[in-house]
Amino acid sequence: MLQKSSKKYISLLAFIAPAFILYLCFLLIPTISGLYYSFTNWNGLNPTYKFIGLENFIEIFKEDPYFMDSVWFTLKYVVCMVVFQNVIALLLAVFIESRTRSKGFFRTIFFMPNMISIIISAFMWTFIFTQVFPQLAEKTILTFLGQSWIGDPKYSFIAILIVSLWNGVGYMMIIYLAGLQGVPQHLKEAAVIDGANAFQQFRNVTLPMITHAITICLFLTLNNAFKVYEVVFGLTGGGPGRSTQVITMNIFEEAFSNNFRYGYASAKSVILFILVLIFTLIQIRMTKKKEVEA
Repeated sequence: MLQKSSKKYISLLAFIAPAFILYLCFLLIPTISGLYYSFTNWNGLNPTYKFIGLENFIEIFKEDPYFMDSVWFTLKYVVCMVVFQNVIALLLAVFIESRTRSKGFFRTIFFMPNMISIIISAFMWTFIFTQVFPQLAEKTILTFLGQSWIGDPKYSFIAILIVSLWNGVGYMMIIYLAGLQGVPQHLKEAAVIDGANAFQQFRNVTLPMITHAITICLFLTLNNAFKVYEVVFGLTGGGPGRSTQVITMNIFEEAFSNNFRYGYASAKSVILFILVLIFTLIQIRMTKKKEVEA
């Protein structure tokens, strides 16, 4: 009996070991190392470096206005993405689910942008913003399209949002569709019998029953928004100036582009990790309560 139990655990370890080794080598060890390097002045190349305690963190909050600007810009981006991406995705999911025919066609059309690499999407939209929109503004009545979408800080943020939503809404829509398809039909029928209109059915029956999908989508959107890099790099490169620089771009610049202050960049990464952790825990706690109520 003991031998059979040992064989069972050995076989389980054999299946888990490859994934665990990869996780250990490529995620856990680098994470712990980055946390350690945040307390040093390592430049990423020199084998010798000095432990400097909290000096990197003190410098970030006292002497690095560019990083704080990137934090506020990223937070603004996160709020807009969490709201708009989930609202649009849910509306599209409701629209598709309400269709009796051509559901597959609309699912494919709205999900297709997600199949394109974000950096490729950014380059495609750069051409649209700089070449197509000005031509449309000149030759049609849509004169508002003639803005400097990339070069003007007022509109570059909108351009980043447009590309991010275009690329990411489809994935969230699929999750919401799965949630909508799991709503019991008899609850909808009971609401109709009680005289509820379409909006009341959605608010009082459908929405509470898909809170698990809302939790997942909010979690994914929140994390992806904090880690945004490719779309900003492809559209504006953080410009004009540093007006659209996000946290990840500021960290990359600090570590690899100009200053080669790997320890200092690691300290910024730790701050980003703490921000994501705090917001994620708050979001999960709030939405999980709604799931229980539902």
